[in-house]
Amino acid sequence: MREHIDGAALRNMVLCAYDALEANEQAINELNVFPVPDGDTGANMRLTLGSAAADLRRKEATTVTATADRVASALLRGARGNSGVILSLLFRGLSKGLKKLETATAAEYARAMTTGVESAYKAVMKPAEGTILTVSRMAAEAANAKAKESENFEEMLYAAVEGAKTALDGTVNQNPVLKKAGVIDAGGYGYVLMLEAMLGYLEGRVTVNQNPGSGAAKAKADFTAFATEDIKYTYCTEFIVRKSGTAKSPDLLWAYLENIGDSIVMVDDAEIIKVHVHTNAPGWVLTQALTYGPLLTTKIENMREQHTSLEAQAQEEASASTEAPAEPENQPIPKPVPAEKPIGTVCVCAGDGLEELFRQLGADGIVSGGQTMNPSTEDILRAVNLTPAETVFVFPNNKNIIMAAEQCAPLTPKKVIVIPSRTVPQGISAMMRLSPDSTPEQLQAEFTDAISTVHTIQVTYAARDSEFDGHAIRAGEFLTLMDGALVGSFASTDELVSSLGPTISPLEPEFVTVYYGQDVAENDAESFSSALGNSFPDTETCLIRGGQPVYYYMISVE
Repeated sequence: MREHIDGAALRNMVLCAYDALEANEQAINELNVFPVPDGDTGANMRLTLGSAAADLRRKEATTVTATADRVASALLRGARGNSGVILSLLFRGLSKGLKKLETATAAEYARAMTTGVESAYKAVMKPAEGTILTVSRMAAEAANAKAKESENFEEMLYAAVEGAKTALDGTVNQNPVLKKAGVIDAGGYGYVLMLEAMLGYLEGRVTVNQNPGSGAAKAKADFTAFATEDIKYTYCTEFIVRKSGTAKSPDLLWAYLENIGDSIVMVDDAEIIKVHVHTNAPGWVLTQALTYGPLLTTKIENMREQHTSLEAQAQEEASASTEAPAEPENQPIPKPVPAEKPIGTVCVCAGDGLEELFRQLGADGIVSGGQTMNPSTEDILRAVNLTPAETVFVFPNNKNIIMAAEQCAPLTPKKVIVIPSRTVPQGISAMMRLSPDSTPEQLQAEFTDAISTVHTIQVTYAARDSEFDGHAIRAGEFLTLMDGALVGSFASTDELVSSLGPTISPLEPEFVTVYYGQDVAENDAESFSSALGNSFPDTETCLIRGGQPVYYYMISVE
């Protein structure tokens, strides 16, 4: 019988929980209440806990307190989506409950679980039952009840698992949306899997995966694993610029590079700045670099051409290796750059057209993300810190990113104000009211008012056959939602346009803007927009290329 756990045991419990999420990620994703291709709860939970798993694998475990603190710290910055943020809050509260403990008894751990639940409920503005919140609460209640009867740690955790399972079975009836779909809560299911894996470790049934990830690493990169056209940024650009006495912070250069490239490495020395970046606009990069001083060296290589050559070579020299993959190093969070103006903005979106539009509207930072690819708190924090302003407004533009954005406020000395934009069209409408002469309070009121006037219609495709709220849905059909509610599914664009008339007319729109996605040809988008405009001859209709994934069309109705 185990009466307590130490730091090493807690470390392995968390690692086993991560392994369970990794193994069941797709199953969790598929519990989405809509059959749209954006199920990402499993991915968000796995990526969130993965930030802690990577840290735990790099360092030796010490006390329970130290281990819990490291997990909580990593999760805070790695939290993605609502499920990931709530998971981080549960562990943050758990770490508070385990403070100053070398080891933890069953009763101490159960009480810490309750502290975690209280932290999560307190942080969520409108806690909804029938979610991971309910599952974690009932798990903690069962754990505390058992800890009063027995000092056996495994029995306490077994009771937590059973309490969580009971709660999970009930979520289908507690949450109206889940009840309509006839499914249990995805986040709650992930939490149950985590508890089961943690118990399995203590009972000796589950061991830590010593080779995390997708399997054995290859001896050399497999250049046949992706096509040349999959390379997002074409040019590997390197240069050295000699500082010429400018007062501009190199952090501003880093922020600029993040907006137009990736794979950034920058060394800021006393006399020079050395940069490596992948981008599609090397000329823009070098022009920006010249504002810091004269260029000493430059090198630009076309990675598409390199890949084509290496792909042919790799097909002849393919080899394999059983060496375990190295754990990735966490990228450091940049220090906050000095304020050069009172107001700055950071916008979250996916799609090159939308990114460019937000920049034209005055966005200082763009965080790539949206449905299926929720950015972490750390991703948003990085953009906030690199915004040269005293107050930074953040537009999440997705309901699942709002909580992750709100976690940035205590992590930076800058004042962070999150505008709860739930869709990209809401964020665009708000940004159109940006005025550098207004106070933060005035802007917050303007932005909040702007998002309240926008209705958003999203058109995607049904990933599978299903029935929801009386609607029969067939895989591959156009699936339409307005403000998150299902409108219906349609076999053709003609049917889709016809259905949108009765949906939009009651709103008496003055403006309708159609943003078309990366999978829509321009001429098809023009035909769609024209047909939609014909339904509302007195309404101004505009077509803009968004380039967004997942959604064929996002339609703003104002």
